[in-house]
Amino acid sequence: MRDPPLTLFLCGDVMTGRGVDQILPHPGDPRLREAYAGDARDYVALAERVNGPIPRPVDVSWPWGDALRVLDDAAPDARVINLETSITTSDDFAPGKAVHYRMHPDNLACLAVARPDVCALANNHVLDFGRRGLLETLDVLGRAGLHPTGAGHDAHAARQPAIVLVRGGRRVIVCSFGCGSSGIPSTWAASRRRPGVDLLADLSDGEADRVSGRMSPLRRAGDVVVASVHWGSNWGYSVPADQVRFAHRLIDGGVDVVHGHSSHHPRPIEVYRDKLILYGCGDLIDDYEGITGYEAFRADLRLLYLARVHPDTGHLLELTMVPMQARGLALRAAKRSDARFLAAALTSAGQPFSTHVDLDPDGCLVLR
Repeated sequence: MRDPPLTLFLCGDVMTGRGVDQILPHPGDPRLREAYAGDARDYVALAERVNGPIPRPVDVSWPWGDALRVLDDAAPDARVINLETSITTSDDFAPGKAVHYRMHPDNLACLAVARPDVCALANNHVLDFGRRGLLETLDVLGRAGLHPTGAGHDAHAARQPAIVLVRGGRRVIVCSFGCGSSGIPSTWAASRRRPGVDLLADLSDGEADRVSGRMSPLRRAGDVVVASVHWGSNWGYSVPADQVRFAHRLIDGGVDVVHGHSSHHPRPIEVYRDKLILYGCGDLIDDYEGITGYEAFRADLRLLYLARVHPDTGHLLELTMVPMQARGLALRAAKRSDARFLAAALTSAGQPFSTHVDLDPDGCLVLR
């Protein structure tokens, strides 16, 4: 290699709305239209019932907790998150949605403190408060320099990748898009005259070629290309065959990293043609603490993905995953026993892809 490897920080769903928004310095309107909760503060109470009192208001860094130290130590060249909440004061509750997420714009510092370079928005919550809420979200992120991608004022804007300049004049190009299988309504698709998200029609070869094809003209020697895709169900370790085929087709078309998300817990990892495919990164920040059901998946455990890639070829050199646990609506370092659970779960789930996850002496997970 002529230059040092590039390190990418990747994670799953960052949901700073609802209960998380309520403990921050500028909580928005707590009213909800859910069958099981009418007030966002109910989710704070659920978390407190499990892990004790949560101070209010908390510092803007609170939800990230111990993860900020990990990111500072790792010093990744680019940080990519899936931002699964609208940032708005809009009261336009999207019809037909069981759950709605919004964070007050004055709490934007909660995101900025983690210094994300790219916020992927093609997901099933970014229009929870209508197109007015989406446009405000885009405006707030854009003014803060947090580079949204995957949603826009029209289809052309929604399909524009985010480009991150990194050391040595190199670039990381990130494209965000979503699938109906993740719960994105078809009416949320951006069109020539309508704001929305970049919603795939299906997982066909043609759609994969469309995604990789629009990134190819932008690519220069030394660029690393990331396809961030919101797809699939919330639970379970199996990966549908169409997702595998689609991810392979993206890499065959020039993508270097497939960054999948939507599942509430981590899903299998694959290395295809020496390039990384994360089929599901799991949630990172949310207010699910205290919600019962699906305990076998240990959704309280979260992962920070740190991928070192070859600066010229985009090949994966090393994947380290730092385990966290959600406690008190904050990320805390996971116990070694919990890290061992994650390693075993990902190794078992990774058997179809011949991937194995080890636990290193520092308590981190390492892909073999």
